[in-house]
Amino acid sequence: MKVALGLARRALGTVAPNPAVGCVLVRQDQGSSAGLPGRIVGRGHTMPSGRPHAETCALDAAGPLAKGATAYVTLEPCAHHGKTPPCANALIDAGIARVVVACTDPDPRVDGGGLKLLEKAGCEVVTGVCEQEALALNAGFFSTLARDRPLVTIKTATTLDGRIATRTGESQWITGGDARARGHLLRATHDAIMVGSGTVRSDNPELTCRLPGMMDRSPIRVVLDGRLATPLTSRLVATAQDHPTWIVTLAGLEPTRARVFEDAGVQLITVDADEDGRPSLHQALRALKTRGVTRLLVEAGGRLDAGFFRARLVDRVVWFHAPMIIGGDGIPAAQGFGIDGLHQAPRLKRIDVQQVGPDLMETYEVFPSTEAE
Repeated sequence: MKVALGLARRALGTVAPNPAVGCVLVRQDQGSSAGLPGRIVGRGHTMPSGRPHAETCALDAAGPLAKGATAYVTLEPCAHHGKTPPCANALIDAGIARVVVACTDPDPRVDGGGLKLLEKAGCEVVTGVCEQEALALNAGFFSTLARDRPLVTIKTATTLDGRIATRTGESQWITGGDARARGHLLRATHDAIMVGSGTVRSDNPELTCRLPGMMDRSPIRVVLDGRLATPLTSRLVATAQDHPTWIVTLAGLEPTRARVFEDAGVQLITVDADEDGRPSLHQALRALKTRGVTRLLVEAGGRLDAGFFRARLVDRVVWFHAPMIIGGDGIPAAQGFGIDGLHQAPRLKRIDVQQVGPDLMETYEVFPSTEAE
């Protein structure tokens, strides 16, 4: 199952709106000559755009060796006819004897149906192996089903005193090259990346994945911009024909300016204003989910980060700490968002920490607001 989970991780960022699934087929009656309890005869993961599925890839790799094998699958095999036949039926038809599943699929079209098909056909079914790892892996897919929005991860890089730039706005580079490369890897595992129009104006970013061999893994680029203040000369607009670029803005746009962005290849998404007159983050996330986004990476400045925290829409935080001090007049990672008492502050649980060059990379889960309070 650990191998299957590793395969599934390769698919993150390429399969939305589908889940990233890994499958490994093992023949228990082989491998004894090498002193092994079995031999892997097929493996696969969900392919780009969600097809073919992991089970199909593994079965194709195994061929006739699939008969009598055990299938280790990170998510319950599907039981419905979509653009591909049900994977549960494919496992049955191939003669799989035993199926080990990490976690069930809450999609109403599946939701236990795949397991029932397998059991009815005489397959031995085992569930719950490495379940928590599998749930964390596809947290974005599950979020779209349970909360009607993508999983939101805020990524920030700061000094030890929590500053993203000096008082003059200088921020390149607070972290070292290794940390920046890890940031690009994060982009490759997300379906979309969001910034505010202020970040576009100040930094003029590309928001692509520029790791060697992974240039085609760039996420959809999303700008939150209520007034269409994004410069037409920015890199995002200039390259919109090459990389999908969306701007979330307010309804009632000036038609001529909107047409200029659309002619440049930018897709405009309109939402209502929140109480501060800015684009509603709740509506923006629902709109992204409707367009197939399951995992959103936010690489914004302090104001947008604060807006996400204020709205209780942050699920994870990836924080790069550089061994550097700027001081209190530097620009903070998050601007004020109305915290009067400690009971109102978002509470986070650190789930991973790694040394990345001279910097520290910490990953946190954000407790739901009811647990935080």
